[in-house]
Amino acid sequence: MIRRLPSLALCGLIVAAGLFASAAVAGDWPRYRGPAADGRSAETGLLATWPAAGPPELWRVPLGAGYSGIAVVGDRLFTLFAAGKDEFAAAFDVANGRETWRVRIDRNRPDDQGDGPRSTPTVDGDTVFTLSSSGKLHALETASGKVRWTLDLVKEFDARVPRWGVATSPLVEEDLLVVDVGGRAGYSLVAFDKTSGDVRWHANDDEAGYSTPLAVTLGEVRQIVSFSATRLSGVSATDGAPLWSHPWRTAYDVNAAMPVFVPPNRLFISSGYDSGGALLQIDGKRVLELWRAGRMRNHFNSSVLVGDHLYGFDNAFLKCIAVANGEEKWATRGFAKGSLIYADGHLIVLGERGNLAWVEATPEDYRESAGFQPFNSKTWTMPSLANGRLFVRDQEELVALDLRNP
Repeated sequence: MIRRLPSLALCGLIVAAGLFASAAVAGDWPRYRGPAADGRSAETGLLATWPAAGPPELWRVPLGAGYSGIAVVGDRLFTLFAAGKDEFAAAFDVANGRETWRVRIDRNRPDDQGDGPRSTPTVDGDTVFTLSSSGKLHALETASGKVRWTLDLVKEFDARVPRWGVATSPLVEEDLLVVDVGGRAGYSLVAFDKTSGDVRWHANDDEAGYSTPLAVTLGEVRQIVSFSATRLSGVSATDGAPLWSHPWRTAYDVNAAMPVFVPPNRLFISSGYDSGGALLQIDGKRVLELWRAGRMRNHFNSSVLVGDHLYGFDNAFLKCIAVANGEEKWATRGFAKGSLIYADGHLIVLGERGNLAWVEATPEDYRESAGFQPFNSKTWTMPSLANGRLFVRDQEELVALDLRNP
């Protein structure tokens, strides 16, 4: 069933380290796709009825170009953007949107799909890890932005910058920082010591795609899953030893959506350009393709698993499909190639043209109970939800909306 719907000067201030509590808590959103990297929040009791103008806007501040997501820990949020000829990492005060520090991380990389950085910062304790669109990796102090260490992945590992820029986000796994580097001679996936930046292990030979690695336990083995330019693979999280591999080709190597873990040992992967989606079962070194279909083509933003169903974008259609067999339950238009997250029994859907909707997460039908238009522009960055506040951005502004009940 398809339903057609209408598209609904910053100042720098360095604060003392002691004023910022950097340990992640239940309501934080410390990395790409949230606390568990699955696009889900455990928050409940959110504002379910919105006025025509949308939920209360807490603040709106200018930002620069880029598709970087928003990481939020405690009273601070972090994102990346381009301004002029440079790319920056910056921290903002959650309460009022005031910029607290800004650090140049690279030169700006012009692009026919939009300038600026694509990667989302990853916060771990008192360190935030950032990756520029040209492959400069930084470890910065959360309180001040001071550089702890930095690496040029292209120079260090002979890595290729993908056609539309580096889009993968850093992954913290125990004392490691894992990055889809796309380097040659066994340096496709690299695990660094997160404190020093030293290489701890490296694996694979494929070039980088646009996806972010996933840490998951399959068959009692902790492993890193990488969705690179031409394949999905798993390696040991301890030493990078290869475990399994499954070929997956997409036009222009745009394997971008992050794999979705389906317990206890399955992974859903998807890509655009008519590649479609598939449910894979991992049994040790054996990969079994349970089903494959063209009805869930995630071009760049990942699907979300809720119960026995997946919700995501099949190109310009928002769809719900059954995990078991890929059967389509419903589909709707009106968001183009948007993004979504899950919280409090609902999907928070941000359309490509700036429309935002509150949608019940049910396979029975498409049920939108609230919506409004925070932007009139291209919005490819998924929302972030932290402690009742929803953060969204486009190529020019960063906005905080209040989803807390009065």
